[in-house]
Amino acid sequence: MCRGLSSLQSCCLERAQGIKSRLGVFLQTSEKSYSSVQANNIEKTKSRPSSEEAKKWRQSLDKMLAHKYGLAAFRAFLHSEYSEENIEFWLACEDYRKTKSSAKRASKAKKIYLEFIETNAPKEVNIDYETKDFTKSHLLKPNCSSFDVAQKKIYNLMEKDSYARFLKSELYLNLIKQRERTTSQSDTNRQSQT
Repeated sequence: MCRGLSSLQSCCLERAQGIKSRLGVFLQTSEKSYSSVQANNIEKTKSRPSSEEAKKWRQSLDKMLAHKYGLAAFRAFLHSEYSEENIEFWLACEDYRKTKSSAKRASKAKKIYLEFIETNAPKEVNIDYETKDFTKSHLLKPNCSSFDVAQKKIYNLMEKDSYARFLKSELYLNLIKQRERTTSQSDTNRQSQT
């Protein structure tokens, strides 16, 4: 035992061991819940991509988000990283931009602000004070572009950070491998039948 731990009182060591075991349980639970969330989110989308389609997601975040399965996979990945508020905010802004009615737009703007932008919001996104202030000032008379600056910052954050990690993630790599295996098995079955 190292000298640092041996000098601690036994009650402190017992507490540390208790914390360690609780953290172990938490980590196992997190992995299980990630797997189930990942499976649930992805299985909800019926349009499974081919390996070639999934490989196109490497070209840009836009390409991936344009594909329903890509969006679901990316959401599952962000959920596993505890940053799903970024994609939820981006999607809420996309929906907001398409709103035609000024009354509905005002209602949606307030909801988006309270849910994602306001300090200590339930799903607060990581944007600087100037962007928050700028966005808040544009909500006095909401228009289609009221959230553009904040949305662009979150998009850039996802593109530079989360998207790059997603492309290296087990989830994405398994998706490509699984689709390649399925395709090669189908080819082998067709060849053996001829």
